[in-house]
Amino acid sequence: MPLVHISWALADNAARPACDAFFREVFGAETAHEILITPETERLGLDREESLLMIGDTMVIPIAPAGRGAEPGSPLGDMLRRSAGPGRWIGVALKVHDLAAADAWFAARGFRRHYDPGMEAFYFIVPRGDVMGLRLEIVKQDMPGDPRRDPSWRPKSDHPLGIERLQAIGISAESPEEARKLFHGKLSWQELGKRAWPEADGLAFAMGDTVLEVLIARDGNGPIARHARDVKGICHLVFRVRDAHAAADYLRGKGLPLIGDVEGRFAIAPEAAHGRLIWLTAHSYP
Repeated sequence: MPLVHISWALADNAARPACDAFFREVFGAETAHEILITPETERLGLDREESLLMIGDTMVIPIAPAGRGAEPGSPLGDMLRRSAGPGRWIGVALKVHDLAAADAWFAARGFRRHYDPGMEAFYFIVPRGDVMGLRLEIVKQDMPGDPRRDPSWRPKSDHPLGIERLQAIGISAESPEEARKLFHGKLSWQELGKRAWPEADGLAFAMGDTVLEVLIARDGNGPIARHARDVKGICHLVFRVRDAHAAADYLRGKGLPLIGDVEGRFAIAPEAAHGRLIWLTAHSYP
């Protein structure tokens, strides 16, 4: 099940243009497609606005309620408002060729599946409560404008940040046993071994064509423990860059505060990156 996209929510659509502009300017994100409120889409009941952004070879989607979604009581709008906030992400989409077979596979393992009305032939959702806060969208169709459909397409290579590819998606968890039981036991994702980071210990699993890092807090009152207890799900992304020192110099040149270690992995402080923790590293990990 290859990764299709990673998404997060904004509570107010007024914040979305600045968020999109930040990722276009700082990360070199390219717009694959936009879903916007127009008189026609408003008549059709569109309830959100979103830009499908390519960072390297990875699609990320900041989504905000709009149109009918801006109204109190809108199911999607309420979900986006609940899901918005620093350190909170919606989840990931994974692609399958046979949606019915995928539904049966998840059902046999005890996962709930939600179908949005009218979209039953295209995707279903495994709720975040079933996957330690990681919402899974299982999709059959390609995303509109996805450049990866063209075998000759390659990500932009001339941006000064020098992003090469997504290396991992990180989530928080309260115990390694819980993580192993879910990701290796129920989901049959290959365990890649134990990991240790400056902020946490953990495990890694093969999730489609990327890696899922599961962070286990060492300190019961630290940020990873609080995330696992109060937020759950994705806590960070990790991108590989060509040259870590050049990337750090580029970000400092923009006046952006950095955290972490350039020799290992570093990031823009989340409060300066629209609440997103996105690590950068020049290293590859198995």
